[in-house]
Amino acid sequence: MNDAPSYTQQENTASRWPLPLIDFGLVCVAWLIAYWVRYDLQLIRPVTESNVAEFGPYIWFMLIFAAWLFINYRGDGLYRRVRGRTWAEEVYTLTNGVTNATVLTMALSFILQPEVFSRLMLVYVAVAAVALLAAARVIQRIVRANLRGRGIGVDRVLIIGVGEIGQSVLRVMLARKELGYYPVGYLDDDPERGEVDLGRVRGFGSTASLAEVVREHNVDMVVITLRWEKYDRIMALIRECEVLGVQVFVVPDVFQLNMKQVRVQNLDGIPLLGVSERTTLHRRERIVKRVIDLSLVTLASPLLLLIGGAVALAIRLESAGPVLYRQPRVGENGEVFHIIKFRSMIPDADKYRQELIESHELDPRRPKIEHDPRITRVGHFIRRTSLDELPNMLNVVLGHMSLVGPRPPTPDEVALYEPWHRQRLNILPGITGLWQISGRSEVPFEEMCLLDIYYIENWSVRLDLQILMMTVPRVLLRQGAY
Repeated sequence: MNDAPSYTQQENTASRWPLPLIDFGLVCVAWLIAYWVRYDLQLIRPVTESNVAEFGPYIWFMLIFAAWLFINYRGDGLYRRVRGRTWAEEVYTLTNGVTNATVLTMALSFILQPEVFSRLMLVYVAVAAVALLAAARVIQRIVRANLRGRGIGVDRVLIIGVGEIGQSVLRVMLARKELGYYPVGYLDDDPERGEVDLGRVRGFGSTASLAEVVREHNVDMVVITLRWEKYDRIMALIRECEVLGVQVFVVPDVFQLNMKQVRVQNLDGIPLLGVSERTTLHRRERIVKRVIDLSLVTLASPLLLLIGGAVALAIRLESAGPVLYRQPRVGENGEVFHIIKFRSMIPDADKYRQELIESHELDPRRPKIEHDPRITRVGHFIRRTSLDELPNMLNVVLGHMSLVGPRPPTPDEVALYEPWHRQRLNILPGITGLWQISGRSEVPFEEMCLLDIYYIENWSVRLDLQILMMTVPRVLLRQGAY
């Protein structure tokens, strides 16, 4: 029986007190910094000889300030481990707590009327406290991300049911690794689903093998995504998970929709659920995305032209044939366009494509050959560094592509798609995307589709900028490129 709690559960228990103690220490440091700025540096306003004070009288105010912060932060849930909480949300809570503590301390100074008390110093305390506490959260996130990258503090998750809801859960876990969930696989009573792997996520068969899979794969958490019409089976699985000693969660079946698609209103105590299905971007979002694309391409154009010229010269010097390569690709809503790239293969490479797919037993929906014999020496370098994709910027300018989005497939690949795969065609394709920062060519087809659909459902300017920033180190380190 898997009675031992997961590492994450142990981590949550063990980290209950260190963070408040660290905050207390940082608040004390903030007071010392504020004292130094006010009485030694004397910024903004000089201190007269009669107003010079030792730090001792401030200690009681400092302790009250720190205690009030602890009460605020504990009440606001800052010390609870909440997956998915952003740094900005934490900073808001930190600032709100510091503001309350500052007002309380200032009010006490009016009531107690100490002989010497600098209210300007209290302003310095507030600024220093927010800065130090916010910086501590950044360091905490970096350390946690490093640990999770090594498999420490990560929950191993088994998903039951791999329909639309189960795929939604998988999309989030694969796209947001910082949440600390690792999907080891799934169970489904439909043999056409349960016996087939979904990318690198394994299919372990029917729900009858739950106990065996939990024990063999050290599962920490089970997520049930079955439809509510299978209520009896869901309850039986919950009871089995409790006996096995693993956490169990059930995803609510609200028209099989992501909860971001559901609006909740209250009608005198009666909850009303409004459904706004998101399968593509709204017009305003498209305009914002287009403006960002054109702005970034314009800013980078001098450097792109310089590098592009050098690549074109290298291709021309190495072998005869065109410098650019045009290939039909499927874009938004199934529209076909011609993608433009630097030629990285021999001129007649396309006629050997099908033969190589069959001889290497590749997935025809996304064939990737690690040691493709058709690639030239210059082509090998520009593919590893993604320089072959620089002319894609012309496709961006022409409106065929965006900087960020699903990678455009070829028409023969799309012909093999299942209906759910086609959801990745509901948006302009991109030069980079979640698939690229998650492993590029190493990401299997089904997993790439899950990442693309997650991107469409959760698009934001922040997500685009995050993907663009994370693409740079992936390209420089040549991770998964061939």
